[in-house]
Amino acid sequence: MSANRPAAVVVLAAGEGTRMKSATPKVLHSICGRSLVGHVVAAARELAPEQLVVIVGHAREQVTAHLAETDPAVRTAVQYEQNGTGHAVRMGLEELAREGVRPEGTVIVVCGDTPLLTGSTLARLADVHAADGNAVTVLSAEVPDSTGYGRIVRDPATGAVTEIVEHKDATEEQRAIREINSGVFAFDGKLLADALGKVRTDNSQGEEYLTDVLGILREAGHRVGAAVAPDHREILGINNRVQLAEARRLLNERLLVEAMMSGVTVVDPATTWVDVTVTFEPDALVHPGTQLLGATHVATGAEVGPNCRLTDTTVGAGARVDNTVADSALIGERAAVGPFAYLRPGTKLGAKSKAGAYVEMKNAEVGEGTKVPHLSYVGDATIGEYTNIGAASVFVNYDGVNKHHTTIGSHCRTGSDNMFVAPVTIGDGAYTAAGSVITKDVPPGSLAVARGQQRNIEGWVARKRPGSAAAQAASSALQEHDGEQ
Repeated sequence: MSANRPAAVVVLAAGEGTRMKSATPKVLHSICGRSLVGHVVAAARELAPEQLVVIVGHAREQVTAHLAETDPAVRTAVQYEQNGTGHAVRMGLEELAREGVRPEGTVIVVCGDTPLLTGSTLARLADVHAADGNAVTVLSAEVPDSTGYGRIVRDPATGAVTEIVEHKDATEEQRAIREINSGVFAFDGKLLADALGKVRTDNSQGEEYLTDVLGILREAGHRVGAAVAPDHREILGINNRVQLAEARRLLNERLLVEAMMSGVTVVDPATTWVDVTVTFEPDALVHPGTQLLGATHVATGAEVGPNCRLTDTTVGAGARVDNTVADSALIGERAAVGPFAYLRPGTKLGAKSKAGAYVEMKNAEVGEGTKVPHLSYVGDATIGEYTNIGAASVFVNYDGVNKHHTTIGSHCRTGSDNMFVAPVTIGDGAYTAAGSVITKDVPPGSLAVARGQQRNIEGWVARKRPGSAAAQAASSALQEHDGEQ
């Protein structure tokens, strides 16, 4: 965090963003688990500003509701008509003034569609602004190709910014400049408020431009400077879906580099996607084709992937998760999940437990060492320790109106193709026979058999399917058997 704590950060998020071609407001589009404006607000929060105000306009109800949910302390100011960036900042300062707040220190203005901007870069902007004693400090960037951008023109003797020249107005010499304007600024709060009152609207758009403040303050004898962003990609704004995808790729790459540098093995970063809220411990291993979303945490020694999507899921130390979808699940230490498992909300797997191939679980608590190896549905259930659930078992939890709970004790062995019709309890150490439909409680240590008696009707195929392949095979087998007798 910067030692130069801003008096305020103003986030511009009032625009419609028509090039997104979406019913969703541009700033609410999401990358890596957070909205565009959410990323900007999070970066601003790293500076601990005294005030943080977001200017809303288009779809303001949606944007305001989103901000209230993600950062309730954020203030909002409404720009009812989009009359330019200068007008938007003025609306923000007027909103603060109505609350009796008139920022006199540094005021930083950022755009709500720059999700790659980091708190450290904003802190550097604030530090340069204070150290150079500027009235305005522009966040600039050195770009490989400055075509279309406003060029930063500096005084060669002092390094002060003398002007920002738009590409169409630049000379050939100025077009060779690779330092560009990002649209992010640090202002002296008192000077900003005064200069905004002098901004004119006699331009082609009839709007109040924030960049006009630079000329007003410079003409008044104040210094305008610039702080160069360490990575030009941080200043990228989002205007369409192509740029949205590119920003997502860049941010994902940044997050994976941070993870790998902290001791996480990511086998194939190109096919691994993570949210900003995902956390790892050293020596976690992520295989290709994996998405880690929300508040997912992967502990030391755990392996996830290939081809997993985990949302808000905790993976314990040494656990193995393979080809699995999990949502709001807790996977214990050294547990094994998959392949092709589906863990729904409320699933809690104990240490050394197993949810195997084609197993689905929901609101199920599975004890240590217990195994549900394959082809089963476990819903609304509690299973004790070191129990084995047979293949093709179904916990029948829904009667069409209400969900009911099944309890299976510790050290139980349930047969394949069992139906546990809830509510039902299987006592510790009990067994159930294959093919059983369990509708009544089973006492501890008992064997439950709930199936019809088998009877064989001999000669049925010969009588009912004469001449069929089955009849011929049966006839041959009987003749061979008779010959052996």
